[in-house]
Amino acid sequence: MADAPKPAPTHADAIRDFRLQDVAALLDGDLETGLNACIECCDRHVASGGTALDWESADGRRASYTFAQMKELSARFANLLTAQGIKPGDVVAGLLPRTPELLVTILGTWRAGAVYQPLFTAFGPKAIEHRLKTSGAKLVVTDTHNRPKLDEVEKAPKVALVTRPGEPAPRLDDLDFHAELARQSATFEPVLRKGSDLFLMMSTSGTTGLPKGVPVPLKALLAFIIYMRDAVDLRPEDKFWNIADPGWAYGLYYAVTGPLLLGHATTFYDGPFTAAGTYDVIKRHAITNLAGAPTAYRLLIAAGPEMASSVKGQLRVVSSAGEPLNPEVIRWFDAHLNAPIHDHYGQTELGMVVNNHHRLKHEVHPGSAGFAMPGYRVAVLNEDGEELPPNVPGVLAVALARSPLLWFTGYWRQDTPSMAGGYYRTGDTVELEEDGRISFVGRADDVITSSGYRIGPFDVESALIEHPAVIEAAVIGKPDPERTELVKAFVILRAGVEPSEALAEELRQYVKHRLSAHAYPREIEFMAELPKTPSGKLQRFMLRNQEANKIKDGAA
Repeated sequence: MADAPKPAPTHADAIRDFRLQDVAALLDGDLETGLNACIECCDRHVASGGTALDWESADGRRASYTFAQMKELSARFANLLTAQGIKPGDVVAGLLPRTPELLVTILGTWRAGAVYQPLFTAFGPKAIEHRLKTSGAKLVVTDTHNRPKLDEVEKAPKVALVTRPGEPAPRLDDLDFHAELARQSATFEPVLRKGSDLFLMMSTSGTTGLPKGVPVPLKALLAFIIYMRDAVDLRPEDKFWNIADPGWAYGLYYAVTGPLLLGHATTFYDGPFTAAGTYDVIKRHAITNLAGAPTAYRLLIAAGPEMASSVKGQLRVVSSAGEPLNPEVIRWFDAHLNAPIHDHYGQTELGMVVNNHHRLKHEVHPGSAGFAMPGYRVAVLNEDGEELPPNVPGVLAVALARSPLLWFTGYWRQDTPSMAGGYYRTGDTVELEEDGRISFVGRADDVITSSGYRIGPFDVESALIEHPAVIEAAVIGKPDPERTELVKAFVILRAGVEPSEALAEELRQYVKHRLSAHAYPREIEFMAELPKTPSGKLQRFMLRNQEANKIKDGAA
């Protein structure tokens, strides 16, 4: 007779019983004597005979790769890197869609003891150039579609090009990805590193400067394990799909690293997001555990209950991250998909830290971000850095000394003023509830959340100002029922340049090309002047208030 399943632990029990050494024991390696992310996410699971990746292309091609196959392919890529003189600690960037080659690049980079840097495929040359300059990447792996962007990147690194049948051969100065892999040895002993050594180089959005580098050390693997186990509740019998793109933190942390750490297959769908396509993938791959952003879920709702009926009851749990989850989404998923959807909160700098946990038992309230994940202590601070009592708005912070899973120590070669006085301040305004829950109030900075992406207005403003017609620009997030916010730009033109819709469209396309497909301003308003403080600091909040009042008055 089989043993009865153990009852789910309570959140209070998990917090009380948390011990860092217990989590560290879940790894094959040791934080002090050496570990390797490719061993943790691949090699140690080979004996299980399990699948590492289920992949499907937009045109319906499908393939699965076992951990054994990924071990061999990652070894070939690691040998390619060493042949190019890339050493442990060097950075390798990936500018690839969700394909098997992307996973080979990530795992092979880690196998060689190098640091992987994601580049979102919608990025334009300006966004790519800044990130490569920040990291000092020695190699970029990309495909034929994205290769031309690197021609506009100053001092671009060496390129390894992934080509498909029928596409032109790589240029003479580029490496042929598949040909190089084929000629490399299928064995490569993983390079052991310490827990404080880096394995990822991320970037985050900011309001007063260009995106900042976020170095991620190997000890972050411990936090990723706890999130996948306690919040996502990933079980061996699940079929898992995180629809977030691995070019961003939530996708790279929890669509790639997280499931593979647990020896669980991940799913890559290399196609555009549509409601019909998403439901089809869920059905074809028998997905039971789904993760993504509220924007995607709202689009599923917009498609109607009839489309959802094909997978009703199939999803065991659904996780949401990137922006606060709307209560109506929770109600709709319950009614039409028979699936519990829980809100999770985190940042590129932290990973996920406040969650409505699927595995841990606690009260779940719509509109609440949930409770601190085991291994973290969060607090709400006032402007003086003092902890606030319940029901008083303040800045969400993580207590450094009492958060053993916290891995972020500061931005890459930059000051980190948000980390001071014993806390890391997220910049997001929240309230602490009486029972310890965190309720999201709003952002204390100007970062725009649109379709699940966090967009720094400074990036967009910088791109606009590069256009010869523009002398000054201010960018805000305008409330939008579909995207949460849309990017709106207020532009001052140079003398002699006349505003027009044609010019506005030219500016949109200019930013779209220079920056990315998701960060360009969908609305542009030409202005004679912008609101500023007496010292000349831009007051974006006044523009946000202006737009909010227009919506309130029904004028927009």
